[in-house]
Amino acid sequence: MRPRLWRVHSGELRVAGTQDPGWVLELPAASGTVVSTPEGHRWLARVEPNTEFWLETLPGPGGEALLLLLGIFVRAEREAGQLSLELASRYEELDLLYTISEVLGHTVQLTEAAETIVRAVSDVVGAARASIAVLDEETRLLHIVAAQGFDPARAIDIPIGDPDSIAAQVVREARSMVGVAEDGANAPDSRGYRGGAYMSVPISYQPPGGVSRCIGVINLTDRVNGGRFNATDLKLVSAAANQIGAAIELARLVAKEREQQRLHDELELAHDLQLSLLPDPSVLQGDATVAVRCLPAEQVGGDFYTFHRLGLGLVGVMVGDVASHGFAAALVMAAVMSAAAIHATGGTTPNLTLADLRDSLAAKLASSDTYLTVFYGILDPLHGRLTWASAGHPYAFRIPANGPPQRLEATAPPLGLAGSTAIEMRSVPWVNQADLLCLFTDGLVDATNDAGERYGEARLLSALSCRRTQEPECIVAEVLAEADAFAPSPVDDRTLVVLRL
Repeated sequence: MRPRLWRVHSGELRVAGTQDPGWVLELPAASGTVVSTPEGHRWLARVEPNTEFWLETLPGPGGEALLLLLGIFVRAEREAGQLSLELASRYEELDLLYTISEVLGHTVQLTEAAETIVRAVSDVVGAARASIAVLDEETRLLHIVAAQGFDPARAIDIPIGDPDSIAAQVVREARSMVGVAEDGANAPDSRGYRGGAYMSVPISYQPPGGVSRCIGVINLTDRVNGGRFNATDLKLVSAAANQIGAAIELARLVAKEREQQRLHDELELAHDLQLSLLPDPSVLQGDATVAVRCLPAEQVGGDFYTFHRLGLGLVGVMVGDVASHGFAAALVMAAVMSAAAIHATGGTTPNLTLADLRDSLAAKLASSDTYLTVFYGILDPLHGRLTWASAGHPYAFRIPANGPPQRLEATAPPLGLAGSTAIEMRSVPWVNQADLLCLFTDGLVDATNDAGERYGEARLLSALSCRRTQEPECIVAEVLAEADAFAPSPVDDRTLVVLRL
């Protein structure tokens, strides 16, 4: 139901300013009382400071807000000596604010709410054309989200700096403008208005404890009954604008939260998909004992690794690093993993495998303007050899049972930097059950602590060497825990692989 305004008459209440329901009410003993009426239970409260008028509405919190609004209106207009007449004649305006409150209380969809509000506002003030435009703070454009009297889809956005636009001026200066256009060309925004009276009111929002800022504008033109918009019209539309400002900000926050949730969900999906590209150590089926961690700095990254059983006990191991992180690196990483699944299982030598990988990725690396470092080694337990090729990847070491770590040097530049340069192959003896193959990426050694000190290669190799007799899983877990304690906020992807035959 819509609220009713009642007036005291001969000790009872009679309806004022609206259609007579055909019955009267007894004067309640106290304000703010729920009473029984022919239409059901209703909440009645006296409109302060005048005791002559009472407000009737449904029980609930909405009535108190409307009562407060009525009280403000009564106090403001009481000095004019026309309280009774004004309450009755401006009842539609009060009802408009109530309608806006109801609309905004039941929806967070800005477009839906704005369409209802712009129709209600234009009807009350008698405007043939009306619109609500919202400021996009990034593009600095005013975009019409709802309109009455014309198709908003055909309206163009208004630059906030447009010197000929009244709407833009109202937003820039955060003040209302009311007047009569001399002709159609000078009407607000010069967007086809027919001229006549116009009123543009800024829509502002002030966060709790913050500074008020203008976030949009209400435009009204072409008054139906002629004449100018008056001070009462301006006061009413300004009150509506304040309510709309809060609604616009709420809609923006909801939209932003939904967009952030959508991006979060997409990143989670991308993260899961990328992890699914990386093999589990179990694919080696006992040919080797291996432990690995691949930790992207963001949800997705550019580090990668893969293992392959090549027959006769041979094990192929690849580790690489795309020269960036995030989505761009992840896309290249996915292409590398797809190509590696083909070339690293063909039984060719490591140098030929990397050459095939380079050639198949040449177009992708050129178009993405990036490169990658990659190490590929084949362990032969039968002949006790490790054969490898390395395209600019310096972080590969053989850690023997005794003695210092042995670096497995790069044998070619990174893929994507040197065209078809020859890739060399090298080999070293391998002691089964004793030697460790340790591969990692630069994100691990380049991580810094709060003092700006790098974790560093020497510290990492020391941590690996002192644990060389442990199982690979224990080595990886303990070394990464030590690295995290030293540099808890790494900014690059990190990968560590430890393997023993």
